[in-house]
Amino acid sequence: MIDFSVKPTLTGERVALRPFHDDDLPALAEILADPEVVRLTGSPAGETFEPARLRAWYGTRNSQDDRLDLAVVDRAGGACVGEVVLNEWDRANASCNFRTLIGPGGRDRGLGTEAVRLIVGYGFEQLGLHRIGLEVFAFNPRARRAYEKVGFVAEGTLRQVLRDGDGWVDATVMSILAPEWNRHRGHPEG
Repeated sequence: MIDFSVKPTLTGERVALRPFHDDDLPALAEILADPEVVRLTGSPAGETFEPARLRAWYGTRNSQDDRLDLAVVDRAGGACVGEVVLNEWDRANASCNFRTLIGPGGRDRGLGTEAVRLIVGYGFEQLGLHRIGLEVFAFNPRARRAYEKVGFVAEGTLRQVLRDGDGWVDATVMSILAPEWNRHRGHPEG
């Protein structure tokens, strides 16, 4: 049942998730250059994303058959504000890793939470996944809250996994399981 070759468009109230287009590249370059995105995703400081590198990466996302990468588009203005990804597919155990990034233009308006809810719902309801897991750094409480709102549950702590300046940062391992999703459909609190 799991078929990552299909790249759907998923539409919510505030966001649409869709395959990447070439005209998303300028927005993605700006997002990936944002210091907060760099820090919150644990990317190496000073890493640059030249247009050719971005085109090579995002130009191949729609042809991948072992992962699902979708652009997060703000429906209010039509701008690409980030991405959601189901990757590290474990076929035998029907599980995937999840990651996302939201740029400055998409923050603090519930777009990220809705994007997470849409992609997780698709993962369980259309792909037939059993488990979706992620790691979130301790200095990213906004992301952790978005994951909790959708029903992700903390499983444990990876201690000091990321150097942050002169210090170290923990990451929380979180997951959501198909039976949990089936009970609350991404709304565990209500």
